[in-house]
Order: sequence, then C-alpha cells, then structure tokens
Amino acid sequence: MHRLLTAVLSGVFALAASAALAAPLHGIAMHGEPALPADYAHFSYVNPDVKKGGHIAYGVVGTFDNLNPFILKSMRTTARGMWDPEFGNLVYESLMQRSRDEAFTMYGLIAKTVEWDDDRTFIQFNLNPEAKWADGEPVTPEDVIFTFELLRDKARAPFNRRLEGVKAMEKRGEHSVRFTFNEKADRETPLLIALSPVLPKHATDVDGFDRTTLALPLGSGPYRVKEVKPGEKIVYARNPDYWARDLPSKVGFDNYDEISIEYFLQENTLFEAFKKGVIDIYQEGNPTKWARGYDFPAVRNGMVVRDAFQPKTPSGMLGFVFNTRRETFTDVELRKALTLAFDFQWVNRSLFENAYRRTESYWQNSDLSSMGVAADARERTIAGPALSRIDPDILAGTHRLPVTDGSGRDRKVLRLAMDHFEKAGYTIRNGRMVSRDGQPLAFEIMTQNTDQEKLALAYQRFLAALGVDVSVRTVDDSQYQRRSQTFDYDVIIKAFPSSLSPGIDQISYWGSISRERPGSSNFAGVADPDIDRILQAILTARSEEDFRSAVRLHDRMLLSGYYVVPLYHLGEQWVARSKHIGRPQATSLYGYQLPAWWDENAQ
Repeated sequence: MHRLLTAVLSGVFALAASAALAAPLHGIAMHGEPALPADYAHFSYVNPDVKKGGHIAYGVVGTFDNLNPFILKSMRTTARGMWDPEFGNLVYESLMQRSRDEAFTMYGLIAKTVEWDDDRTFIQFNLNPEAKWADGEPVTPEDVIFTFELLRDKARAPFNRRLEGVKAMEKRGEHSVRFTFNEKADRETPLLIALSPVLPKHATDVDGFDRTTLALPLGSGPYRVKEVKPGEKIVYARNPDYWARDLPSKVGFDNYDEISIEYFLQENTLFEAFKKGVIDIYQEGNPTKWARGYDFPAVRNGMVVRDAFQPKTPSGMLGFVFNTRRETFTDVELRKALTLAFDFQWVNRSLFENAYRRTESYWQNSDLSSMGVAADARERTIAGPALSRIDPDILAGTHRLPVTDGSGRDRKVLRLAMDHFEKAGYTIRNGRMVSRDGQPLAFEIMTQNTDQEKLALAYQRFLAALGVDVSVRTVDDSQYQRRSQTFDYDVIIKAFPSSLSPGIDQISYWGSISRERPGSSNFAGVADPDIDRILQAILTARSEEDFRSAVRLHDRMLLSGYYVVPLYHLGEQWVARSKHIGRPQATSLYGYQLPAWWDENAQ
C-alpha cells in the first residue's frame, strides 16, 4: 500500500512539475529570465504618451528593385523598411518582439504567450486571437506553418535554415503551433524561431516567391506600402486598423502617419539632402565631419539638432578582411604580418583627429571580451587541442596591437611585421616583397565609398614601404554588393557587429557551413573545425558562466587567426535630426532606437 501511494504521489508530482515547466510565459530569454514582469506596460526606452502622427523622411545610399526581403535575388537591393531592424519591421512582423534593453529577450507579439521546457526540446507559440493581416483576415497557425515551409524551400539564409533543427511542426488547438526540436537544434533555436517573420498564406505567391517583385505586399505590421518609385523612393502609410498598437511590446513605437525612405547614389548627396531638410535623420560615423561638417544654416538656427548616445554594447569589429579563399591569404603568418603593418596611430591622427580608439577584441568594452582576462579552466577545456593555436599573449589576455610613432613608417613595427613575412616565406628583393619562388606579393582592396578609399590608400602607403604591391579599386554600389555576395575580392572592408548575446549570427560570420554560401557574411572564408566546435559551445551553453567563457575563447581564436586587420571604434553613436523629430530621454542597452522616435508637429 505504501509503495502504491508513493508511486501515485510521484506521478502526481511529476505531472505537476511537467505542467509547471510548460506554463504559458509572456517572454523568453536566452540566458536567465526576462527582466520585465508579465504585467509590464511598455519597454523602458519608449515614450508611452507620445502623440502619433506626422511624417519622417529617412535617407539611404544605394538602390532597390524588390519588395521581398527574404530571398537571395536582390538580397541587398530590397527596399528598406519591409523587414528592418533599424527603421522598424514596418510591413512584416515576427512571432515575438525583441527588447533592446536586454541581451536577448523576446516578448509577446503575434504569439501572445509561449510554452517550453527547461531543456528546450520544444516551444509552443500561442497566437494572439486579435492578430490580423492588413486585410482584416486573422493570423492563423496555418500561416505560421506555411511561412516556415515556404522560407525553407525558397528563401535566403538565415530564413531557409530555421527548420534545420526542427523535428516536427504542428498545429495545437485553434491558436497554437508547436515546434519540436531535433539533435541539430541548440538553446538559441527557439528564440530564432520566435524572431522569424510570419507571412499570409492566402496572399502569398508561392510559385513566384523566389523572384524579385514590386507587387505591394500584405503583412500584419503597422504600415502598408503607399508609393513605390523603384530605385528612388518608397513610402509607407500607417494602417489605422493595426491590430497590435496597444500591446505592451508595441507601445511607443510606430509613431508616424507616414514614413518615406529616399535613395541616393552617394553619401555626399545624401548629406546635402539632409542639410536642405529633405531628409530628417542623418547617422554620422565620420568624426572629422562630426567635428567640422555641421557648420551650416540649419544647425546655426537650431533647425537641426545633434545627439550623441552611449550604448552599453560591445564594440564589434571593423577592419580590412582577408579573403582566405584566395591562396595568397591562407597563411596565418602572412595575415599577421599584414595586420602589424597597419599604422593606426597615423590614420587616427591624420584622418580622424584622434577621435577613435583601436579595436583589439571583437567584444571590446564588454564582459565577453578576452582583453585583460586570462583564459579560465572552462575555456581551456572547450579549446582542447586548439589551445596550441592561440597566441600566448592572447591566451593570457595581455595581447595588444603595436603602438607606432605615427609616422606611417615606424621601423620598429615594420621590423616586427617583417619577421612574420619571413616566417610566411617572403623576403624583400629589389624593393619588392616576393615569395620563395619569386612571385611578388600583390593584391587588391575593394572599397565602396570615399571614406573606405581613404583608409585603403593609407594602408597601401604603409605596405608600399615593405614592397607589397596593393591596388585600390572603388566600385559602384551594385557591383560592390554583387562581388561581396559572391566573395569576388581579395581584401574588403567590413564590419562585424557584436551583441551581448552572440549565437547563430557567428555561424554566418565564421562557420564552415557558410563559407561557400552566396550571400552569407563569412567574408573571410573561414572553415575551421575548431571554430565550429567553439561556436557549438556558445550555442549550447546553459549557464551564463559557460556562455561567457565560450565567447571569450571564440574571441581569442578569431584574434589569433588574423582574418581581419582591426581598425577602430567610437564610444558613441552620433545622430543629427530635424528639430521637429522628437526622441525619448531614455537610451536602450543597444543605443538609440529610431522606431521609438516621433514627429513633434503631429496634430
């Protein structure tokens, strides 16, 4: 009897525990718990009492010929705003909404609540019964299932990979969809599913989905496309019947009646348009221009306001990227030599008035950086045999790039670079850097604008002192995008953004699987089993300590690989705006958030 009672009670407790694990949640976090309670009213970095209305005009450099942001064709020439982390997801929406005041936390949007277990073997999205498409039709579980299958079959990365870790996708009841995961899934997989878009089954052209289109789309988002001038302008108008306008995760966002995005062929033309009031927002990244370029009438009379924001996020990495698909750059000693030859002090003084700080870690300015921190036992265990591939000073956390005398020809630093050229089998003969078989070291740097060109020409000058033959080629935007997408370059300047919750994005940047995938962000062409293994450690980490150690180790491996010549970063974000564009006083963890700004002239 006692045994029977014990068994019954055990079963009851097991059922209760299972039910507790699967209780509906208002939010999910990659690590830890959501910061906001279930009854939260709005995100901390918005103005909940903003008066909606008016208009904003954004400006971008480039062109567009497509309104489908999810396909490979015209991947980089899709109209901005459709699915856009910077200007807002104006037409299409995700299952859940990301808070920019937490590392990686999602709150309810199309999915009102979610259910999952501690091991994250499944996630169930319970759709909001109020969720509707712009034509008034409800968003259904069938729409969700349809979307993921369509994106798997016809979309570009990363959308076409979201089901790789999914064993089963099924409708549960009238409003729910459950994803059950397989062995390919990791702990980030459910959050990436939550971050994915949902498309209307009844209004999507399946047969033509993978072709570029200018047909006006139907979404569940706050705006509809009002006007399209291919390559010139796209205008969005607020949907007055937007279903989610009062949800806590959307309070304080989507504040304009109309949003226009103007396209310009050159950055200088865009800036001139801003000076004349054609454009309302200008995001500045040039310290010299920020210091000297804003002495124009609209600034002097107060019609243009300049703001500086201080995000609490990692620096990321901007630099010259070596394409290791090219045989020239397969030798790490050569890449190290080329890295050491870059004179940051000369560039910072001569081009930028010493406004920048040298970037020396992919997660600089955060607790995820390896700078100043010796590898701990967790890192060493994860690294295994790869430990011997990490430079000793990088392993110890003492690594720093050389500081030159700023002359552009610091002999001490050039001698150090020359040591590594020689290890790679290069010597200087008759004023030229040549390999063992007498082949000159020569390559091209591809740039896309005058600012990049200035940097490349400076680098060309430094390497010329060592007999390296560098050519610089600036191409138009369409050619730049095409060649970037197909990895048709020797060296390119690229930025690698770093968040406080790196995950699957790192596979796109550094994973072997993305090396030959057109349109991926693996610009360096990295295919390294050790890096792949470390990336999996990041994705499967359950504790914050394990996660931090895995990211630091990843940082050390990238630094020791010398895939990128680190350039610089600012401690601030700079934005100039028309006076009538208002903004919240609070700044999110990730910095300013344009979708939370508004028009002060709204009636």
